[in-house]
Amino acid sequence: MVGGGRDAFIGAVHRKAMALDGQIELVAGALSSSPEKARASGRDLGLADDRNHGDWQSLLADELKRPPEERIDFVSIVTPNHVHFPVAQAFAEAGFHVVCDKPLVHTREQADALVATVKKQGTVFGVTYNYTGYPMVRQAREMVRTGQLGELRKVVVEYNQGWLASQLEDAGNKQADWRTDPARSGAAGAIGDIGSHAENLVASVTGLEIESLCADLSALVPGRMLDDDGSLLLRFKGGARGVLIASQINTGLENDLRLRISGALGTLEWRQERPSELLHLPHDGPKRILTRGSPWLCESAQRASRLPAGHPEGFIEAFANIYGGVAADIRARIAGQQADAIAADYPRVEDGARGVRFIERTVASSKSELKWTPW
Repeated sequence: MVGGGRDAFIGAVHRKAMALDGQIELVAGALSSSPEKARASGRDLGLADDRNHGDWQSLLADELKRPPEERIDFVSIVTPNHVHFPVAQAFAEAGFHVVCDKPLVHTREQADALVATVKKQGTVFGVTYNYTGYPMVRQAREMVRTGQLGELRKVVVEYNQGWLASQLEDAGNKQADWRTDPARSGAAGAIGDIGSHAENLVASVTGLEIESLCADLSALVPGRMLDDDGSLLLRFKGGARGVLIASQINTGLENDLRLRISGALGTLEWRQERPSELLHLPHDGPKRILTRGSPWLCESAQRASRLPAGHPEGFIEAFANIYGGVAADIRARIAGQQADAIAADYPRVEDGARGVRFIERTVASSKSELKWTPW
């Protein structure tokens, strides 16, 4: 693991998720940009001294010195955004499999370079758009794919939070500090941090491709350098229309991600804060509430569940499903086999690259007087 040391929220989430099914063990790391903190964090987690490094360059160099059978199988990158590209590119070029948090990188050029490297090396590269790991999201995807909504017409996705409603970055909050800093976060704030999740959720469930978009990004907290609120209109290839909202200044809201997809034959609705339920509203019958763990769900949704219906599963488990898909793909390749498509179900480097383009196009649209910006 690179990043995710002491006081890092998302690194601990990744470690819990990857350990959940007993398929992955953390054995090496460079867990902070500070060498002292990195090594202290590694000691906290019980890493062996010879695999507990002060920086990621030392981690990579050490692994390359080891016999192939003793090397790590993949590296997980959980740093602030500006570190993603150099680490991912270096490990992928060296032939290592990679898992990287989102947004993938800062620019489209970096994304294209990373896609090319992964293709050249033939390595596994997963991007942790974790919301696609929820069983009922996978059920919604299957219902769209099998035509149960008919021709898609309208998609509305909202990701609303309130944690940045005040200027936390000036109060010593580490997460707010780097996420509102253009040098580390990139060209966007909320639209990159959570808007990229919303875009990926739409693309993964519906399969729709954006044709053009019209964006309004704002920094509503005085003195903030990056957007903390964004509203987009979307036009999809084939004629469907969409609305995307990503905001981190909705005071009192927690992690309110919700998706509504409407087609000629009905509508689906899903909320992350009630993840075990998928609402299906067909045009020719009563509405139904489908629940996680039920035997009539699709195979992908059933495989993504660990407990019987009625027992809560959530955020960590969704993350674990992404890691499980990566592990299944790597294990199949080690065995010289083609991974089962349902088992190896995870967002790829191409999904991450599309997310980077989405961020760039959104920022360009918001700055444009014409507003409607081609994809």
